Amino acid sequence: MEPDFWIAMGFSVAAATVTSIGIYVIRRFKTWGRNNTTYFMCFAAGVLISASFLHIIPKAFSMSPHAPGFLLAGYLGLYLFNRFLTAFVCEKDPSKSDAGIGITPALGIGFHSFIDGFIYSIAFSVSAFTGVLATAGMVLHEFPEGIITYLLLIKGGFSERNALILSLITAAFSTPLGTLVSYPLISRIDTQTLGSLLAVSAGALIYVGATHLLPRAEQEPKKYSVVALGGGVIVALAIVLSKM
Repeated sequence: MEPDFWIAMGFSVAAATVTSIGIYVIRRFKTWGRNNTTYFMCFAAGVLISASFLHIIPKAFSMSPHAPGFLLAGYLGLYLFNRFLTAFVCEKDPSKSDAGIGITPALGIGFHSFIDGFIYSIAFSVSAFTGVLATAGMVLHEFPEGIITYLLLIKGGFSERNALILSLITAAFSTPLGTLVSYPLISRIDTQTLGSLLAVSAGALIYVGATHLLPRAEQEPKKYSVVALGGGVIVALAIVLSKM
């Protein structure tokens, strides 16, 4: 395997580890986890949005003339997928002790995490710098995702033990699996196609940051949430400027 594969796999394993930490925290330190999840979401959103606009999108546009359309496709595709989950799953009565209420969203998150593995492969196939910048926010957003997955399963009537096992499988282990499956294919494609796929990834990253994480964070307003968001923006900006 190429060195970039091992770097991409290392970051995807790091993402799985952060997800696992989120699950551990919400089980062991329930109050602290619930009180600080908003800050993690805001910081991750700041990194994802800034990295996309400052580096990933310009890089994709320089590689492929079709990148603008694929950027839109990446954003709308992830939006429609999450809209489907919201309309047909999450709006069901959460008071019912029905395993489907927990397992269906968890499977949706698992598929999302599996696609995250594809994003890791695409970003690191472009360059190590693009990969690090794109996936830094991705790794951070796995922490609240692990918490959310675990809580959904608990609400669905699963025991703490079964919720732990299922959340680890769906939200954590699926990301390295996505990288493992996708990298051999993505590493062999031409530059223009890679640029188009990078644009799809950028659209997905913008959706995760601006449409998925921030609105959810605003549902639980915290005193320093804007500071956390600004911190994520500053980190992404500092990384981009250091490369110029």
